[in-house]
Amino acid sequence: MDLRELEYVISIAKNQAVGKAADECYITQPAMSKFIQNLEKKLGQPLFHRLGNKFLPTYAGERYVETAKIILKTNKGLEQELSDIIKEDIGEMKIAFRLCGGVEVMPQALSIFWKQYPRVKVSLYENVSGVIQTMLLDGDIDLAFITYPFTHPDITTELICKEEFVLVMSKDHSLANKAVIKKGCKYPWMDINIIKDESFILSWPNQRTRQMADKIFKDAEIKPNVLLTVRNTDFMVQLAAKSFGITFIGETILRNSSLKNKLCCFSTGNPVTEFCLAVATRSKMYQPVYIKYFINIMKDVLSST
Repeated sequence: MDLRELEYVISIAKNQAVGKAADECYITQPAMSKFIQNLEKKLGQPLFHRLGNKFLPTYAGERYVETAKIILKTNKGLEQELSDIIKEDIGEMKIAFRLCGGVEVMPQALSIFWKQYPRVKVSLYENVSGVIQTMLLDGDIDLAFITYPFTHPDITTELICKEEFVLVMSKDHSLANKAVIKKGCKYPWMDINIIKDESFILSWPNQRTRQMADKIFKDAEIKPNVLLTVRNTDFMVQLAAKSFGITFIGETILRNSSLKNKLCCFSTGNPVTEFCLAVATRSKMYQPVYIKYFINIMKDVLSST
């Protein structure tokens, strides 16, 4: 069985179209159409339902795709292990990280990594936790840096560090002086009830940071005035710095922001709100030495920021 043929079927199932799959696999559309016709004839049954221009997997197609993914993952693991054995130090590493963080420390981590492994190609993906989990399970990425909770029987997570989820507003905000010094708080503590009538800039509901912010409001029995809903954390920080509203971010983002001198940062919650940063990998999958090395670099970088 040709591994490329497995990739062709997976691509058709993913794109639900022969044309898009052909482009993704760098072959012509006629060649892709002929391939799937010949394969179905060889198997004696259709792998896809044709609904107009849509190609939807039959039950046989779904089983084919599931098994094809397992074969490709196993083959990739074998190739990586053999590469380690002959010490070529050549490979590829696909990394995903949450939308609310990762950009700030990734350049530092990669600069250290490439001194040791200059011939390893790196691809970076930024997305929400749910999408990252699917990418990890499908083998589209090798590892992810995410926030807890993140549980799945086929995914292994390892705690890297804890980080405080802080309240941020412009230094010019009229309520910036209302915080108090409180035991157990790294930053001045702000009672969320004091700012309950203010405008907030929050991330989208499917982002972990929004879910944490919503819990803070729920615990305080507050319905916030959400002025803007934003996916990009840097944009949220910029808006807060220009007094458009109040937002929440991880403290690592604040420390690495060029706008930190224009912002006030506060602990909030009971007495603070924290989240855990973790690295996630597929369970029982071989990890090349360079991936293990990069994970250790990220631990050092995140723990020192």
